[in-house]
Amino acid sequence: CRRSDSVETIATTSGRAMPGIEVRVAADNGEEMPAGEAGEVLVRGYNVMKAYFENPQATAETIDADGWLHTGDVGVMDNNGYLRITDRIKDLFIVGGFNAYPAEIENLLLNHPMIAQVAVVGVADERMGEVGAAFVVAVDGTNPQPDEIVAWAREHMANYKVPRHVQIVDALPFNPGGKVMKFVLRDQLAAAEEAR
Repeated sequence: CRRSDSVETIATTSGRAMPGIEVRVAADNGEEMPAGEAGEVLVRGYNVMKAYFENPQATAETIDADGWLHTGDVGVMDNNGYLRITDRIKDLFIVGGFNAYPAEIENLLLNHPMIAQVAVVGVADERMGEVGAAFVVAVDGTNPQPDEIVAWAREHMANYKVPRHVQIVDALPFNPGGKVMKFVLRDQLAAAEEAR
């Protein structure tokens, strides 16, 4: 961000690329996404690593032939070049051909008056390929029901974003850095599925 940027811009974006650094948001096929559309954040410049030490396979998976480093982050760039990181590619799941971004769904669900915290992961589904599963921590003194949360979600987001599975939990598993350990949630779902 620049000194002249508004407080809102500073608070809601990662800023713009510095001189000599290139940043773009691209689709899976490498084509640049239009402003306002989500895609993978790619970076290139003098400050970007050239390779992984003695690991050509990891280098080839991360840096393309044109020198763009694929960050694994999902982002949106506005018309002025300001970038907003919205999710991680590895967390994305595909519902009937539509890309579903957990962070976006989580932010929508946090508007529910009885949800204090939420984490969304993708789970396999025979018909749709994958669907969302939401782990919800209730606001103290409330008792939200999974079917009520699903009904609320149907009114407030596109159908493919609506979690098909909702579990009310006492707490979410966080790592020491404060990030939800989604692999733990996926493991819980897999264990529950095997127990059936």
